Amino acid sequence: MRKDFCVVCRKEQEYEMKIVEEKEVIKGKEYKFLFTTAVCSVCKEEMSVPGLIDLNIKERDEQYRKAEDIIFTEDIRKLMSIYNIGKIPLSFALGFGEVTISRYLEGQMPSKSYSNIMKRALESPDYMEKLLEENKEKVGKTAYEKALKRIRELKHSFCLSDKMVSSIAYIFKQMKEVTPLALQKLLYYVQGEYMAITKKPLFDEDCVAWQHGPVYVDVYHLFKDFKYNPIEDNRFVFFNGKEKKLLEEEQRVMDLVLRTFGKYSGKVLESITHEEEPWKDARKGYGVHEASNVIIDKNRIMAYFEALNEKYDINTVQGINKYIQEQIGEYN
Repeated sequence: MRKDFCVVCRKEQEYEMKIVEEKEVIKGKEYKFLFTTAVCSVCKEEMSVPGLIDLNIKERDEQYRKAEDIIFTEDIRKLMSIYNIGKIPLSFALGFGEVTISRYLEGQMPSKSYSNIMKRALESPDYMEKLLEENKEKVGKTAYEKALKRIRELKHSFCLSDKMVSSIAYIFKQMKEVTPLALQKLLYYVQGEYMAITKKPLFDEDCVAWQHGPVYVDVYHLFKDFKYNPIEDNRFVFFNGKEKKLLEEEQRVMDLVLRTFGKYSGKVLESITHEEEPWKDARKGYGVHEASNVIIDKNRIMAYFEALNEKYDINTVQGINKYIQEQIGEYN
């Protein structure tokens, strides 16, 4: 166990960490805070150990912000990263004073009204663009142009259907990491699996037969910056929580796909799609490296996956795994 000096015992003693509840009245309102404490193993009194005061300050701050729905400091940093804008330009863009964002980053608590402005900007590029336009003269030309460019890039995500956004959000939530290539193929298999089971598409978007397999073009443009690297960026805070909009059956299908196809890299999934009729039919007449934007008809996808379901029972993990293993030559 850890040791430190106990002022009651007057000597160094072992201690253990415990969580205690304390009540505090702030502006006439009572709050319950949970704090970490160090308790002497001998006299059972609280001890002051290095770093504990700072930890308690952080715990109080986080719990108060959560109780009052006040934006967290980390989310303010995300706001800067998302819109590619510095502290002073962001302050001006939001209609604040010059050093307001700097003070918030140092720990000062925002007012509820200022917090709401920042949270709304974090959730909506349209709202951020409106504020940026209103305050462009204060922001400065260079900062304005950089932020506006990022806003326009982000708006791609809001061209997607709600179900597509929810599906992407669910994949982000469940997968440790996913590349743009793997994301494209997982969305394709989610769509095919869902249509085979329910006889209707999960999302409205059409996919096209590119040389690297089925691709949802707007999704491609949203994540193309990552190339073959895992998708990891503060910009995708916009997807947070959107997975909750999926219905129970939709989540079940997503889980089936992620537990099976989700185990493989984007390149392996690409190789599987290259052996499947929907993509091959749409690519007829095109060379291996020739670009095309031929839409893979949803009815063709549904018919193909219905046939798979009859042969393999792809409504089960075992059935999907058997299909995958046959496709990649691992099934005996």
